[in-house]
Amino acid sequence: MAHAKLHIPGPVEVSEKTFKAFCSPMIGHRGQGFKDLYAKVQPQLQSLLSTKQLVYLSTSSAWGVMEGAIRNLVSKKVLCCMCGAFSDKWLDVAKRCGKNAEGLQVDWGSPVRAAQIDARLASGEFDALTLIHNETSTGTMSPIDEIAGLKKKYPNVMFIVDAVSSMSAVDLKFDELGIDVLLAGTQKAFAMPPGLAVFVCSPAALAKAATIKDRGYYFDFVEFQKNAAESMTPSTPSIAHIYALSSKLDDFFQEGLEARYSRHLRLAKMTREWALNQGFNLFPEAGFESVTLTCINNGAKPGNKRTVDVAKLQKLVKEQGILIDGGYGKIKGTTFRLSNMGDETDATMKQLYTALDNAMQKL
Repeated sequence: MAHAKLHIPGPVEVSEKTFKAFCSPMIGHRGQGFKDLYAKVQPQLQSLLSTKQLVYLSTSSAWGVMEGAIRNLVSKKVLCCMCGAFSDKWLDVAKRCGKNAEGLQVDWGSPVRAAQIDARLASGEFDALTLIHNETSTGTMSPIDEIAGLKKKYPNVMFIVDAVSSMSAVDLKFDELGIDVLLAGTQKAFAMPPGLAVFVCSPAALAKAATIKDRGYYFDFVEFQKNAAESMTPSTPSIAHIYALSSKLDDFFQEGLEARYSRHLRLAKMTREWALNQGFNLFPEAGFESVTLTCINNGAKPGNKRTVDVAKLQKLVKEQGILIDGGYGKIKGTTFRLSNMGDETDATMKQLYTALDNAMQKL
């Protein structure tokens, strides 16, 4: 079966170089070879996230660490900031973990704003909040700097931030933001196979975790810190993923982080322009569009100029060897999403636009 080039929100396309690194000969996870591998990527990850804290590697999807954060850091009540399918899921996950949880719901396509969070945290009920920086289901990016600014006002509230589809595509300065947990999976902007999560915790988060008696073992943040200090992981890691991560980090720094961030923004703007030139409008609120994927509206909001059969559009594009996404959750079929994250370039994105143009002529 022929491979379809991935322009879905994740997993994204993985390069031959990355796959080659993924297939490196196996080593023992408690030997010096693994310690050397982790010790090599650690300063690169710290530079990527602008942090002095140790960065942890979890063999899991990002949801593993997300659930782990709830188990490690919530003792009183968690405020779940909800603006799309994945951020909405945080509330369900928190409740399934047996935690007292409440949602702060905004319309899909709108960002979560600091003033909305401030109004809820002022009650004094909460000791943690969850936020998705870049809501993948709607292509909406909430203003992380503005929200993180609230941490000074609420120092005892743990700020847990999912950067699954933004980490490595936008500049996220962990220490400067002052938040408590920042996490991502590697199948999005890192352009690696799914199965590894990268995360970092503040000293305050580690101190809080140490007081929680039922935080479990596999995602125990204290265990991650203790092991990372020895260039190890608490349990057997996916060594192949870490070889791939090492290769990708080399790519990041060879390109230059600022150049990488600029490339993602430029490609996102190109995709928005394609959509607008075709007579579509964008699903997210103006000014809060994602820089890693574009969610294009297909009649879900008033004032839409153009409507197409999304399933048919997907089919016609796939016949040209490219896979796009037909919307997610309650906006499936009324939106479609185009990814520009990872290794994409001006040239590869233009190939996508050509395939889309060809498909549009047949609709």
